[in-house]
Amino acid sequence: MKSVEEQLKALRRGVVEILSEDELRAKLNKSIASGKPLRVKLGIDPTSPDVHLGFTVPLRKLKTFQELGHQVVIIIGSYTAMVGDPSGKNSTRPQLSEEAVMANAKYYKEQIFKILDEKKTEVVYNGTWFSKFSFNDVISLASKITVASLLEHDYFQNRYKNGIPISLHEFIYPLMQGWDSVEVKADIEMGGTDQRFNIIVGRALQKENGQEPQVALFMPILAGLDGKSKMSKSLGNYIGISETPKDMFGKAMSIPDPLMESYFELLTEVSLEEIDKVIKGVADGSLHPRGAKVMLAKELVKMYHGQEAAEREALEFDRVFSDKQLPSEVPEVEVSKQELQDGKIWIVKLITLAGLASGRNEAGRLVDQGAVTLDEAKVDSAKNAVSLKDGSILKVGKRKYAKIKLK
Repeated sequence: MKSVEEQLKALRRGVVEILSEDELRAKLNKSIASGKPLRVKLGIDPTSPDVHLGFTVPLRKLKTFQELGHQVVIIIGSYTAMVGDPSGKNSTRPQLSEEAVMANAKYYKEQIFKILDEKKTEVVYNGTWFSKFSFNDVISLASKITVASLLEHDYFQNRYKNGIPISLHEFIYPLMQGWDSVEVKADIEMGGTDQRFNIIVGRALQKENGQEPQVALFMPILAGLDGKSKMSKSLGNYIGISETPKDMFGKAMSIPDPLMESYFELLTEVSLEEIDKVIKGVADGSLHPRGAKVMLAKELVKMYHGQEAAEREALEFDRVFSDKQLPSEVPEVEVSKQELQDGKIWIVKLITLAGLASGRNEAGRLVDQGAVTLDEAKVDSAKNAVSLKDGSILKVGKRKYAKIKLK
């Protein structure tokens, strides 16, 4: 193993807080002396089947722990996901069936091992122990925390003050996550800053059960492509790790300039020294922000799709956005002449037929935002009907194209 100071230097990158660094230092010293790796826990509630870059922030820190010789333990929340984490929520999460949770978990596992070494990762399901809990066990666990302490936390306090219902099972969630740490004898738990309370509960439960409390490493919440809200699929401001190289590259190029530094630090393997040079170059004007984003986009595509795909998408992006040419491959969409009236079609219907929007509401919104052109002419109203010819090029937003084939 590397020395304690070398390990700490690697582990501090991108971390908001270590609770506490003195405890972590002691655990690392003990690990080196005994030759026994630390057990590093991350709990995952598979409430949806997708993994985006925001979710990879703690995963990348786990990868660092693996590279330092420690044991990563992934807890799939097969029971906690059915309860739903109330952290940061202003309403009760819908409860999922066990079948839905397990289906999502299978997809999660496929994606997280794009980052972690599967052979060095221990995966457990918390249903293994919670399914054996008697009602007496639940009552005993519930006695470990007071309602007053729960209501001190913003997400419960705000809902209570605003008359938004809080279901009793939501109070149980922090105890369930904390009990997971007892079951796997975690030395360290990873989590976002929104998980602070849940992780501290784990420390308390471990201490009560005769274990040395886990150290907490809190990671920042990654802002989405809008630069404001947490990266989320529901908000449409995300980059999925299973997206095509083209979509991943294009989305990375659309991030606001202030996000570049955090994206480089939290999502890539670029050294902090190199990141500092890039950010200073943008600040003093020696490097154009677009050039910095190209570097970032290439790094992201390389990590998930390889170097060749990264180089190809950089050239394609430059060809389309700098040279104002069409992409090398434009999907062809067949439109029946029966859909036309006097040679025209409602623009919203055309966008939907081409599959360039999720539905008519989104299509209309994009038109009214000025994001739609047909044969390089902007369509200025969602009420418009447009003339089509065979080979017309429909463009929606910055990256979506369709070539119309009349039949």
